[in-house]
Amino acid sequence: MDQLFAPWRIEWVTRDGGSVDGCPFCVLPERDDDRSSRVVARSEHAFVILNNYPYNPGHAMVIPYRHEGDYRALDDDALLDHARLKGRTFDAMDAAFDPDGYNAGLNLGGSAAGGSIDDHLHTHVVPRWTGDTNFMPVVSDTKVIVEAVDETYDRLHDAFAAQPGATVTDDDRAVTLALDGSASE
Repeated sequence: MDQLFAPWRIEWVTRDGGSVDGCPFCVLPERDDDRSSRVVARSEHAFVILNNYPYNPGHAMVIPYRHEGDYRALDDDALLDHARLKGRTFDAMDAAFDPDGYNAGLNLGGSAAGGSIDDHLHTHVVPRWTGDTNFMPVVSDTKVIVEAVDETYDRLHDAFAAQPGATVTDDDRAVTLALDGSASE
């Protein structure tokens, strides 16, 4: 058996996250500790959460608070807020990670579209770097993540906190953003 030494993963393995009863995208932003729930930023109608199984460091999701699986069912305020928060997420990732590009999109239609949660829509935002795909996925069906999720949280939290209209009450609470009409300022 091949082994991959990743001591930073002990924090994830030993966490007291418990199981989520219900939709995780409804339950997690309601918890008292945004850091342990990985909620890094919030706006009026949506929030940004880190993916617990990231494709790359910084892999986040922008999610409307409203439990809805059909993108077309969101009202104009929720759609606009979701779009603006995606723009702010790109800005934060540029500042925190300086990626070469992004993959961003929705998995709509459940398992047919590759999604695991199909009744609460969410947009994946994945920073990408030239050469970030190596031989490991090809020869051993293993993806190597080069940064612990806690470190990613700190970097992205700081980047959101530095944006115009940001309010920070505590390092363990998500950054609250007032979205005034422009994704980048």
